[in-house]
Amino acid sequence: MNQPLGWKTPHNFLLIISIIVPVAFSSWMALLNNFVVEKANFDGADIGLLQSVREIPGFLAFTVIFVLMFIREQRFMILSLAMLCIGSAFTGFFPSLSGLLFTTLILSTGFHYFETLKQSLALQWLTKEEAPEALGKYMSIGALASLLTYGALWVCLEIFQLDFKWIYLFFGGIGLLLVIWIAFAFPQFETKVPQNKKLVLRKRYWLYYALTFMSGARRQIFMVFAGFLMVEKFGYSASEVTLLFLANYLFNFLFAKRIGRFIGKVGERKALMFEYIGLIGVFVGYAFVQTAEWAAALYIIDHLFFALALAMKTYLQKIGDPADMASTAGVSFTINHIAAVVIPVTFGLIWLVSPSAVFFIGAAMAAVSLLLSLNIPDQPGEGNEVRVLKWN
Repeated sequence: MNQPLGWKTPHNFLLIISIIVPVAFSSWMALLNNFVVEKANFDGADIGLLQSVREIPGFLAFTVIFVLMFIREQRFMILSLAMLCIGSAFTGFFPSLSGLLFTTLILSTGFHYFETLKQSLALQWLTKEEAPEALGKYMSIGALASLLTYGALWVCLEIFQLDFKWIYLFFGGIGLLLVIWIAFAFPQFETKVPQNKKLVLRKRYWLYYALTFMSGARRQIFMVFAGFLMVEKFGYSASEVTLLFLANYLFNFLFAKRIGRFIGKVGERKALMFEYIGLIGVFVGYAFVQTAEWAAALYIIDHLFFALALAMKTYLQKIGDPADMASTAGVSFTINHIAAVVIPVTFGLIWLVSPSAVFFIGAAMAAVSLLLSLNIPDQPGEGNEVRVLKWN
């Protein structure tokens, strides 16, 4: 085992990789709605199809466990990050439906494998006591990187008035350079518990799986249609969308670590209940909103509530076998994306008839999640995974 020297620790490794995704992926997301409308002439059905294709690699995230038979988690995560950055860098050169489907598939494959592996390694490297605050800290660092990225995006759009393709190339290229640097700068870290190299589905994890499924279904409405609402209905420009993202990540930077600490104090059950009650109100608000200002306020509040989803990760860490973290991360990402593959394209068709209906369905999904969260024990752990319906 290579011993970490000085600053070359697992914690700092996780901190630095938390910077790369905002640089490459957040810039991609911030520009996407304007890029597809202004350059590729997308409508609601097209954006729904694109986002469904984007979620296919997430649906296949369980395959990570098979790849880990041939490559170690840390190295695989670095390769996944490289794919993410390359897909982002070349997006602007393919302003068509087929071209965007191709670059998005590359980017998304890297992103979803990376997120699966990051969750696995973080839950292996962090203790149960430090995990909530540490995960919040990583989110806060990522939010700071996003703030800087969106600030630079605004300058590129408003001051230099660069074309989309050069902006995508610039930020994707920066991300790729950072990936190459960490690949050589950090040693290979060992994990304390060898991971199962097979798919693990345990009955006692059923509530985590259910919460994960509902989270994936509900989050798609925010990811796909909340941003699209800003551009299509209220005419937000690319620079205005960037400012909106800046506000989102400013709140994350200021509060993410505190949110992690809050979860550690009140427990996963109360944190998730608070999130879902808030999201019901937000989705109903989207359905009725008539002004750009109120839509922006809802968008920021929506994004802040999602930070509480950290509680799902710490819930898994408390109830799960340490040897299951890699396999369960892959399985949970697949479960998370079962609905995510279907919802964008089908809801894109609903959007053409009634945008409000899309958000009412989102409120119903949040209500189901609220009911599920009531079943989380006050002190979850192995053998105490749920309050009722224990399956062993």
